[in-house]
Amino acid sequence: MKKLVSAVVVTVAVMASGVAVAGDAAAGKAKSATCAGCHGAVGVSNNPLWPNLAGQKEAYLAKQIKAFRDGTTRSDPMMTPMAKPLTDDDIANLAAYYSSLGAK
Repeated sequence: MKKLVSAVVVTVAVMASGVAVAGDAAAGKAKSATCAGCHGAVGVSNNPLWPNLAGQKEAYLAKQIKAFRDGTTRSDPMMTPMAKPLTDDDIANLAAYYSSLGAK
């Protein structure tokens, strides 16, 4: 019984912390064409104004894209409109894809 209670407590804590289940990297790759215009075909930007996405931590990428989409803590005249139409699944998939590429 103690193990069951512990499992439930851990599950609730993880869900409350906002930790997301990993996205689908293949779906993220399919969705990344728009991102490639600024961030490069493999997540490495050729412009110093735009960050490399390849190799970033999945949770970090998801948090930042959601912040641009929702306008809560991030706003940018280029990124906000790009992120607006993305669903939570799209964001998880993009984050999974770019984090899977490894740092370049």
